[in-house]
Order: sequence, then C-alpha cells, then structure tokens
Amino acid sequence: MIRLSAGINKRKKNVGKDDLYMIYTTHYASPLGDLLLAENENQLIGLWLEGQKYYCGSLREAAQERSDRAVFAQTADWLDRYFAGEQPAVCELSLAPRGSAFRQAVWKILCKIPYGEVTTYGEIARQLARQSGLTAMSAQAVGGAVGHNPISIIIPCHRVVGTNGSLTGYAGGSEKKIQLLQREGVDVSRFSIPKKGTAL
Repeated sequence: MIRLSAGINKRKKNVGKDDLYMIYTTHYASPLGDLLLAENENQLIGLWLEGQKYYCGSLREAAQERSDRAVFAQTADWLDRYFAGEQPAVCELSLAPRGSAFRQAVWKILCKIPYGEVTTYGEIARQLARQSGLTAMSAQAVGGAVGHNPISIIIPCHRVVGTNGSLTGYAGGSEKKIQLLQREGVDVSRFSIPKKGTAL
C-alpha cells in the first residue's frame, strides 16, 4: 500500500523501540549505477541515483547503513524485476516520501502514469487544478515537485516530459531518463534534450 507522508509517521505497533525514527540506508547496484535506498519504520522514504540533483535531499536525520531491513529486500526484488523488463506495480511497496502536501499530490499522480507511457508537466498541472477546483496551476511548480521526487524510478518521474517534447527536469540527468524510457519501450526519438531552460 502506498503511503505518502508529509513527515515522520507515528510509531507503529510492530516497530521496535530501537527503530523508532531511525533512518536506515543501503545500496543497490543497478544498470544505471549505484542507487541509495533509505527507510524509516519499514517504509521506503528515499531512492536516489548516485550524483543526482537533490541527492539525499529529504534526509534530515543521521542515517545508519544496514542492509537486512525487510523493505530493502522487497525494494531490491522490485528493482530486479523492473530492470529485467517486468512491470512491477508501485502499490507492491510501502512508500513514505517526505514532502509538502502539494508535492505529495504531484507524486500521487506520478504513481498513476502507466509503464511505457509519458505525460507532461502541463497535463499534471491541469489535473491538479481540476482536483483543487482551480482554473489553472503552474506547470513550473509541478516541475519543481517532480524534480524533488525522493523515490526515483519507483515513483516514475522519468515519465514526465515537457509540453514541447523536451526531456527536461529529471534530477538524475537526461541520459538516465532516456535509458529508463527506452527500457520501457518508449520511442525517445520524438523527444528533444534542451540546452537551456526548463521548457515545461
């Protein structure tokens, strides 16, 4: 079940006292390079590509390296299947990315983008505007939320492109964004890589 939390969740009955509020991390060797995973109270709170923008941006506490956490095993299995060409569902994992209510609303929409398909920052902005009863919403604000997604790949921010077909806004870099889309069978030849600006 996906849980998008704005902060640290309240203590659960099945969480040991020593684990309360403790952040654990581990690494996963992927075809894209090293991935850093972070968890709190058996929920995944972060997955970052090495060298990406906002690396570990949502970690406010000191973290302890520990690979034997159940959520790490579940995430590794999910990633193994994803990189093997399967289509594991986001809902298979318990996620708790940290962010504002606005960012979490954007991330929830990202989770609904189907495997092998893309949408635009503008379309997400229009969808959020409809949900909020507004006439319009800033695509750039959406772009900021997408760029700060702390759980890369699983929350598929790589499936968002600019309205003009620009492969922009991916914190992991355009090359990794292209690799992920190609793995999902997306024809990236119809998109462009911007030299400057955001082109949302």
